[in-house]
Amino acid sequence: MTDLRSISIGDLFDRQASATPDRLYFAHHTRNQEYTYGEFKQLIDAAAKGLLAIGIGKGDHVAIWAGNVTEWVLTQYATAKIGAVLVTVNPSYQLAELEYLLAQSRTRALVMAPEFRGTDYVAMLRKALPMIDTVSPGLVDSDDYPSFREAILVEGDQGAGFRTWADLIERGQGISDQQLVSAQAATEPGDVINIQYTSGTTGFPKGAMLTHSNILADADLVGGSQDLTAEDIICAPVPFYHCFGCVMAVLTSLTRGCTLVTPHDYFDPVHTLDAVERFAATALYGVPTMFIAQLSDAHFGEVDLSSLRTGIMAGSPCPIEVMRDVVSRMGASQMTIAYGQTEASPVITQTTTDDSVERRVTTVGKALPGIEVRIADPETGEQCAAGAQGELWARGFTIMAGYFDKPEETASAIDEDGWLHTGDLATVDEEGYFKITGRLKDMVIRGGENIYPREVEEFLFTHPSIREVQCFGIPDRRFGEELAAWVRLKEGSSLTEEEIVDFCRGKISHFKIPRYIRVVDEFPMTVTGKIQKYKMREVMCGELGLEEVETA
Repeated sequence: MTDLRSISIGDLFDRQASATPDRLYFAHHTRNQEYTYGEFKQLIDAAAKGLLAIGIGKGDHVAIWAGNVTEWVLTQYATAKIGAVLVTVNPSYQLAELEYLLAQSRTRALVMAPEFRGTDYVAMLRKALPMIDTVSPGLVDSDDYPSFREAILVEGDQGAGFRTWADLIERGQGISDQQLVSAQAATEPGDVINIQYTSGTTGFPKGAMLTHSNILADADLVGGSQDLTAEDIICAPVPFYHCFGCVMAVLTSLTRGCTLVTPHDYFDPVHTLDAVERFAATALYGVPTMFIAQLSDAHFGEVDLSSLRTGIMAGSPCPIEVMRDVVSRMGASQMTIAYGQTEASPVITQTTTDDSVERRVTTVGKALPGIEVRIADPETGEQCAAGAQGELWARGFTIMAGYFDKPEETASAIDEDGWLHTGDLATVDEEGYFKITGRLKDMVIRGGENIYPREVEEFLFTHPSIREVQCFGIPDRRFGEELAAWVRLKEGSSLTEEEIVDFCRGKISHFKIPRYIRVVDEFPMTVTGKIQKYKMREVMCGELGLEEVETA
């Protein structure tokens, strides 16, 4: 068996396509697209040649901003083939977030959809780069984004500085097979091939740099925990921009030689259920809210889900009753739970198909093979005894190469001995099963989306009437957590909760807009002046009659 730490993504796809050219690799349910390994390799090579033709080479950064379209996956593989670095962009990003990412990532080309769920991407990019309508593709030149040269549309035509996908493929016809072979041969398994942005407590997103070997090895281990083989069919409605999609779905299907189905450009419970039935999927992926939506949909009883065996529930804490319903009502008797973070490529621990239902509803499993995990005292770094709570640390061949252009943040996340400090509080029992108990950081996980309160606080602080703001998470049965905000106004100012929400709309992602807002006169503080967010949380939970959601 190939050591997936010693092969590049492009080489592995070529090997799989050569071995099983006629096996179905990728299908897009609502777009009625189906491609075998052999057919998909041809499409990948055409896209890779196109990138080479427009001057993209090893180490260049190519961002992608789109929903779950076929071109997303083609771009992922095409960039990997030629050694370009794929920068993934959250489809929910608004203007300020996009501007920050394009500048900080030093993106050269942006592969993008024209729009997504009512958001006009083209109009947004024109605001960031007005000159894009005055130049030809490849000739964009901006002081704000010195690396940026062009945008490539996955569909449609906007003219001027926007290149069409068809033009990209046509340009690639001038690149010989040997030129592609040479570019591919120059890539190494240890090369950074992916930058995934994850927000930080400083309020600014950080780009986790992941290598071929990082994500291929993790993807394979994730597949092993589900006992996936070439006979399996993964249905993945999770977004490709996230590690759950582009690693645990796209690359896991590759490492295991099986089929990947995406139901729709974005999650929809009906399309997901229909895709499971149509393709007889054996594995289903999702965050808990996705499973809740499917289980509660009126269409649920009308589809045949008898093919389901396994899958992954991850991305946010899993309510125990939801896991039980997935096993009993969906028939996914070997559904697994995974825990991790982007910096670890992403999975650190996972349950297996052999674990009891009790283990799968009360823990996040054991450390993946070859990955070291310890529970450390947050103050001393000493290893905690079994059952004692501490910070979860991880070390091994799936840990990121660091944060792009952020050496200080990298040093604070990964210590001198190579341990990634996750910031999550956990316990481990004597048999090696981990349970996540809380967070040192105040990150909020809403339906699988990470929200860092400091980022939202800094945005709200730009409102001329706001003096101070504190954001924090409170429990929610549907999303796991929701974001709440307490706001103090400047003297003489007046501002309603509705006006604060209106200020956020169109400027930050919808999931970052606080669900609950209170305008207050003061914050609870310690005698030394430290703000006590946990007391705000207690007050809000009391006012709203909320209780903690029991989770695995």
